[in-house]
Amino acid sequence: MIQENYKAQQKRARVAGFLYFILAITGAYGIMYVPSSIIVMNDSAATTSNIIANEFLFRTGIFSNLVCQTTFIFLVLALYNLFKEVSEKLAKMMVALVIVSVPIAFLIIFNQLLILITLKEGFMTSFEAVQQQSMAMIFLKMYNQGNVVIGIFWGLWLIPFGLLAYRSGFIHKIVGVLLVMGGISYVVDASVFVLVPAFHSTTATLVAIFGSVSELSAVLWLLIIGVRERSA
Repeated sequence: MIQENYKAQQKRARVAGFLYFILAITGAYGIMYVPSSIIVMNDSAATTSNIIANEFLFRTGIFSNLVCQTTFIFLVLALYNLFKEVSEKLAKMMVALVIVSVPIAFLIIFNQLLILITLKEGFMTSFEAVQQQSMAMIFLKMYNQGNVVIGIFWGLWLIPFGLLAYRSGFIHKIVGVLLVMGGISYVVDASVFVLVPAFHSTTATLVAIFGSVSELSAVLWLLIIGVRERSA
C-alpha cells in the first residue's frame, strides 16, 4: 500500500512538473521573447511598425499567453492533488490565489488584441497615424504594467506553494525556501512599482533572480526527481 501511494504521488509530481514546464515556456515566450523582439523603447512609430510587419509573431505571443494562463489552472489543480495531504488549508489557499489571478491576466492580455484592433481595423482611418500609434502604445503600456501589477498574485501563490513544499518531506526544503523568497520578490516588486516606481528597476532585478531561480528549481525537481520517500 505504501509503495502504491508513493507511485501515485510520483505520477502526480511528474504531471505537475510537465504542466509547470509548459507554463514556464509559454510564459517566457509570450511575456519576454515576443515583446523584446518587437518593442522599441520610447519609439511608438518603430514599435507599431514592427507589430504590423510582424503581426503573426505578435499573435503567437498572444496565443502563448493564453495557453500559459490556461495551463496555470491545470497546474495548480495538479499541485493541489499532490499537496492536499500536507495541508489542505494551504493547498486551497494556493488554488484560490491562482483562480483569482487568471481572469485578471486574460483582461490584461486583451490589451494586446486592442493594439491590433487599433492598428488594423478600418474604422480608425479617421485618426491620423500618430494618433493611432499613441493609442496603440497606451494599450501596450497597460499590458506591460498590468503584467507587473498582477505579480502580486504571481507572488502570493508561490508562498503557500513554498510552505507546502517545505513541509511535505518529499521535496527538498531548499526548494520550498526558494519558492517563498521568489513569491515575496514578486509582491515587493508589484508594490514598489505602484508606490515608488523610481525603484522598480531594482526590484525587477530581484524578481528576475529570485523568481526565476525558485520556479526553475521547482520545475526541475518535479520533472526529474518527483517525490522522494518521506523522512521518518
